[in-house]
Amino acid sequence: MPPSHASTSDSKPAGAGGGVQSLERAFDLLERMADAGGEVGLSELSASSGLPLPTIHRLMRTLVLCGYVRQQSNRRYALGPRLIRLGESASRLLGTWARPYLQRLVEETGETANMALLDGDEIVYVAQVPSKHSMRMFTEVGRRVLPHSTGVGKALLADTPADEVRALLARTGMPAATEKTITTPDGFLDALEQVRRAGYAVDDNEQEIGVRCLAVPVPDSPTSAAISISGPAGRVTEAATERIVPILQQIAKELSEALASSGTTS
Repeated sequence: MPPSHASTSDSKPAGAGGGVQSLERAFDLLERMADAGGEVGLSELSASSGLPLPTIHRLMRTLVLCGYVRQQSNRRYALGPRLIRLGESASRLLGTWARPYLQRLVEETGETANMALLDGDEIVYVAQVPSKHSMRMFTEVGRRVLPHSTGVGKALLADTPADEVRALLARTGMPAATEKTITTPDGFLDALEQVRRAGYAVDDNEQEIGVRCLAVPVPDSPTSAAISISGPAGRVTEAATERIVPILQQIAKELSEALASSGTTS
């Protein structure tokens, strides 16, 4: 769900709480551009933010000069390439911040814990803490996979509108990693409905035979993120699932709260 934005009338005056109003407004505009799909016109930004056009034009001109926004040939504005480096660095840090929570997940479940993000149409793993068992799962940090065959993919896409899910699947295809991989859009949408009902996602031998994965989204994460545990199907049984899922959900909630508070200062 896109983050909500306060109207200008609710904004803090310049300098309130030590903030710089022009910076607050510039970052607010960048977030609004992201919510709109990455490209907007000045009139759209003015309507959504409540800021006057001259103010927006001045801020956008500065962002263009810095490389964080680019002006298209159609006069609309798009997010710029310099944001990519910032985003990649922030993604790596997100994995670093998550590690203590993944460590707890390993201690409380006994299985390997992962954190993954939705990056474009792909899932990218940004952190992992391995199980202490000799037989354990291992996913390389930085590995990219398609969403349709993973628990984290289902968790991340569960609340995405069906037409957007179908469009993503049309772009990526649905190759079978195993004979249990879901390979039809209707089958995947049915699986997402099960995730919404149950509150967690399952990869049951769909990415790798003999491996089960349980995943939940990190609520209100600054970017779409999910955490999961994975282990041998003989250990991650239905009985184990009933025990593990509440732990996953609780740690996801605590991680969400930690990420939200990391942006505040005393």
